Amino acid sequence: MGVGELGRQSNRLSARTAVAASKPGYHPDGNGLYLQVSPTGTKSWIFRYSLNKRSREMGLGELTLVSLAEARQASLSSRKLLKEGVDPIEERARVRQTRQVHQARSITFDMCAEAYIEARAPGWRNAKHAEQWRSTLKTYALPIFGELPIQDIDTPLVMKVLDPIWHTKTETASRVRGRMEAVLDWAKARRLREGDNPALWRGHLDQLLPKRSRVQTVAHHPALPFDEIGAFMRDLGAEVGIAAGGFEFQILAAARTREVIGARWDEIDEGRALWVIPGRRMKAGREHRVVLSKRAIAVLSAMRAKRRPPLSACLRPP
Repeated sequence: MGVGELGRQSNRLSARTAVAASKPGYHPDGNGLYLQVSPTGTKSWIFRYSLNKRSREMGLGELTLVSLAEARQASLSSRKLLKEGVDPIEERARVRQTRQVHQARSITFDMCAEAYIEARAPGWRNAKHAEQWRSTLKTYALPIFGELPIQDIDTPLVMKVLDPIWHTKTETASRVRGRMEAVLDWAKARRLREGDNPALWRGHLDQLLPKRSRVQTVAHHPALPFDEIGAFMRDLGAEVGIAAGGFEFQILAAARTREVIGARWDEIDEGRALWVIPGRRMKAGREHRVVLSKRAIAVLSAMRAKRRPPLSACLRPP
């Protein structure tokens, strides 16, 4: 083992000469410590050494942040490590990793979930989506492991959340699983945890839980018999309320409730019998055009006579 500069004169620099140094290159202080001046004038401290016939350089910080005295102290600490056969660069990396692990131990799943929601919420089109995330995680996941360090979340804990609801609330359970997976992936990307994601479905939980299609019973709303549609529409058209009109328009336009409720008058071209729904309000995110029947136009005309914009104030199904 050899340590560069140990035999040369030490303390060759002063605080004043360090500040005044302007020539690009290495300015030795002694004992392996150098002030490095870059071609752009940036100044930083470098500790140069060799270990096991391998030459290395270790950055100690910029002159504006680390004083000459502090750089000398850091150089001394590094030389002591070298005397024991320890590489100071590797030791610094080990200390940093230990610190990161310690910090991660204090970061809980609850904290990560909130940070994830805050980070992603601006990109969600539906403002209620963030609250839905908070609500499902608060109800099912947080009581089980919300206050545990994010690194401690494992498969048994995830199963403890999902087992009670997978067969009885399959749709909700599936959403909870996906949200737990997203939070845990976020934490790993932030280096707050290591290892595989215990909430991962493919190749993991799909081996422990049955598929949704095998346990979920979908209860669709009963459809109105075809031969009763005519009478129903006549009765609905006879109603004078705004809600009834909105409901009739929704049926005639074959639109989703949210699309009708959010409709604006400037989206309706009565002359062309056309309703253009902007992409920001569509589930697929693309503009959608609806050709309106004469009856749909008549319903809108009646609404316009009763109430002025916004149209969404009129088109509210019962």
